[in-house]
Amino acid sequence: MFHSALVCTDFSDGLDRLTGCIANLVQGGLSRIVFFHSVPLWTEGNIPRIDKEKVAAAQAHLSKALTQVPAGADVKVEIVSGNALDNIPQVIEQYQCDVILVGTPIKNLVQEKMFGSTSLGLIKSLKKPIMILRPQIVSTYTREELALRCRHLWRYLLLPYNGSDEAKYLVEQVKAFAQDAPQGAIANCFLLSVLDNSGIQRIQIEYLQKEAEEKLAKVKEELEALGLTVKTAVKIGNPLSETLDIAVKEDISAIAIASKPRNQLLELTVHSYASDLLHRSWFPTLFFPM
Repeated sequence: MFHSALVCTDFSDGLDRLTGCIANLVQGGLSRIVFFHSVPLWTEGNIPRIDKEKVAAAQAHLSKALTQVPAGADVKVEIVSGNALDNIPQVIEQYQCDVILVGTPIKNLVQEKMFGSTSLGLIKSLKKPIMILRPQIVSTYTREELALRCRHLWRYLLLPYNGSDEAKYLVEQVKAFAQDAPQGAIANCFLLSVLDNSGIQRIQIEYLQKEAEEKLAKVKEELEALGLTVKTAVKIGNPLSETLDIAVKEDISAIAIASKPRNQLLELTVHSYASDLLHRSWFPTLFFPM
């Protein structure tokens, strides 16, 4: 599905373990993998300086990725000093990365505003797809489990669809990447429409279900035309709960969503489906910023 990935790690998120899974990532469709780590400037003293000792240690740690590179693959390690959010766009441009892998723990919005989040900062500042993996999950995988996960990062995607601009954009992005994807990188999609029962009157349910089914049928045809195996379902209930329930039952690789950036005040006062998913879901999430 993607060819060039930037793996951003702060060494506490478990993503540095992917240095031992290069062959598996290549089997999953990647041909270029760039590992990135940002070392804060040494601030003891009057003038901030590069912490050469930590830079060298980080370089040595991630250089394990360079030891067994499959033929035809390109693996790089980038260790920079300073703020990660300032440096990541430059690395993306240099290597033409088309997806960014990050690890971020589950935080509520208040914690995020107080303590910050590089991953959420990337979502708001970049226009590249971002794959979010939870450190609490990645860190517990055995090597064998992690290797399997790396081969199937995007094999079976769950696509929430409600006919909105965001949902249509999501489908178009998945179609574009599926057309250019290596064989086996993406094989299945599940189109899910959830009718929020908090605002539906009984008399409306039958009509809305039929309308949702018709929309899903049209999108299903478009995805199947690309050789993908597609399932659909219309559920009634809480959108987040129903999404996570399907993700478990269908053995989904990742949940894909698209959303427009929102200002901080709006995020704190009005919850959105995308925000709830990013903050409350343990599943790998493929985010397409609009």
